[in-house]
Amino acid sequence: MKLQIIVGSTRPTRAADKVVPWVARRAALHEAFETEILDLRDWPLPMFGEHVGSLGDPADPSYSDEIVRRWNRKIAEADAYLIVTPEYNHSIPGELKNAIDSVFFSFAFRDKPMAAVGYSAGVGAAIRAIEHLAQIAVEVEAAPLRSSVVLPYVDKAFDDDGEPSDPATDISMQILLDDLAWWAAALHQARSQGELLPGKIRARQALAAATAGAS
Repeated sequence: MKLQIIVGSTRPTRAADKVVPWVARRAALHEAFETEILDLRDWPLPMFGEHVGSLGDPADPSYSDEIVRRWNRKIAEADAYLIVTPEYNHSIPGELKNAIDSVFFSFAFRDKPMAAVGYSAGVGAAIRAIEHLAQIAVEVEAAPLRSSVVLPYVDKAFDDDGEPSDPATDISMQILLDDLAWWAAALHQARSQGELLPGKIRARQALAAATAGAS
């Protein structure tokens, strides 16, 4: 199964560069996954402005920009997602929110598990950002997991070899990856047996049918 590690910060001085190498190494060791890093620095998506008129052919959407089309197709390739995020004003970075919003109409996150690694310079460890991310994941119909990894005082979180200073961190990561693998396998099997159309589409269809019947 394919696990995409999404790097949610693009700041020039981001602490993600201390965190992501370890996350990637640990994920690559898990036998369930083929891993891929999606660094949002490499995906300069425009500010979200997609709408029905910008899709082009709904059967093969072109979107308003080629990079939005490629982003939707890239996200669709994965079976699971691991988001690495700091906390900005009690939430996730704007670039990360924009990247999630840009997965539009393709429903590419749908029915797939999502977990997070949060970090901060202080004691907070992005726990409020992780909680907000779970709410966002529900809306895009991903399956947010309870398991997460939190890294407070990120400048001291790793030793000179890039390994966690606190053994509890590695334990948390193993639990997170095992949970992601279990949910990814279960949901992959469920998707292979057929998926319901998204609720928004079913609601519109039902309303259109009811309106047509009433007339």
